[in-house]
Amino acid sequence: MNGVLVDGGARTEPRRLDGRTRSLLLGGVVAAGLAILIALQIFALSRGFEGPLTSLFNDFAGTPKSASVPWAGLALAMVGLTNRQRVLALSSAVALDVVIAAIRYLAGGPLTVGNGAVIVLTAIGVYAGAKWQGEQRRSALMGVGLGALLIVATKFGDVWLHITILAGPQVLDQYVQLADHALGNPSWVMGEVVDALGSVGYGVLHWVYIELPVAAIVVALYQLRKGWPSHHLVRTFLLIGLVGPVFYILFPVVGPIFAFGADGNGFQVGDFWPSVVPFDLTPSAMPFDDATPRNCMPSLHTAWALAIFLHSRQGPWWLRWGGMFWLLCTLTATLGFGYHYGVDLIAGAVLTLTLESALRAPERGWGWFRLRLVASGAVLIAALLLSYRFLAVEIAEYPAVSAPLLLGVPALFAYGYWRTFYRDLSSPRSAHLSLSEDGPSAR
Repeated sequence: MNGVLVDGGARTEPRRLDGRTRSLLLGGVVAAGLAILIALQIFALSRGFEGPLTSLFNDFAGTPKSASVPWAGLALAMVGLTNRQRVLALSSAVALDVVIAAIRYLAGGPLTVGNGAVIVLTAIGVYAGAKWQGEQRRSALMGVGLGALLIVATKFGDVWLHITILAGPQVLDQYVQLADHALGNPSWVMGEVVDALGSVGYGVLHWVYIELPVAAIVVALYQLRKGWPSHHLVRTFLLIGLVGPVFYILFPVVGPIFAFGADGNGFQVGDFWPSVVPFDLTPSAMPFDDATPRNCMPSLHTAWALAIFLHSRQGPWWLRWGGMFWLLCTLTATLGFGYHYGVDLIAGAVLTLTLESALRAPERGWGWFRLRLVASGAVLIAALLLSYRFLAVEIAEYPAVSAPLLLGVPALFAYGYWRTFYRDLSSPRSAHLSLSEDGPSAR
């Protein structure tokens, strides 16, 4: 019987969709995406801030919101091209960027880049769809699609941050800060550390923090250097960006430097961060301004950095060390800049492991090994958020009990993830079930 063995049973290969069905599904997804972008644009205009379509237009003909994201998108598109096509595309993008940046700068605008990358990315998609056929067309459009999705996702994210402000006029920082006492208030500790590092240390951490897509693209291009593996970093990155922001609505938090520091615009509890640690056993939701996004819980910078770290583990030494460096610097920055509490980082790490459990090794199917991890991760995230909100006082009063639980239970979940997707795959029984990022591990 032809099939794939999964967890001791036989599973027949899934039937592939025919070309017409795939085209219809793709068309439906594109149409739905355009409808969402148009709706968000109308919403943004009605509220007086920049919408996703306006931001996309600026990427083409104005000032790009980000210099690195358009080039990250173009880099993903390079995966589906030949070397000759890559040289032509990259040289065209560089030339366009130089010309447009020079014109903008001479006209009194900022000196930045990104337009050329977006223009060439679009040109590749149009040309591939109109002129190429077969595998060449499919591979090129897949790369262009991922690159475009990365760019569009950032536009959606910008609008979503405004939505979090409207949906969360009151924030829960007092509860989160109180729960953070069990961990020793790491944001306050790391804030002092960052101050001690001086301007050079701050500059390095700031660059790592804001240029997270750069590290992601390096890891992703390494994984995609031989084609399209069954699982790669871009899938995890995009899913984190899709699922994570939902929690911003459910659990609005602005961060220590805003709620307890100098950047609170008059809405802060006091100017405590990072020198004085408040300890108030009567927390409450507090009204906050209409400018600061409620984007702390969970820490998506931690989630993305952990995803980079996990996906760098299958690479050469320089990629593994780079992934570790980016993770450590990101954790230091998220805490030391006062953007996050320690408990935010725990929730972000659990989110990544949960989504990775759903995505990794798709050829193994959805057996009990995967279901239990995904379900456990979802329950754990819910338990963490509920405990931060309703048990913050008890967590702070009994750190000898709460700290081992806050750190130990997620650690056990991480061990279960490692055991399922790393340790067990080295055994003779399961080695032939897995497909690593570089291709079949065994047959």
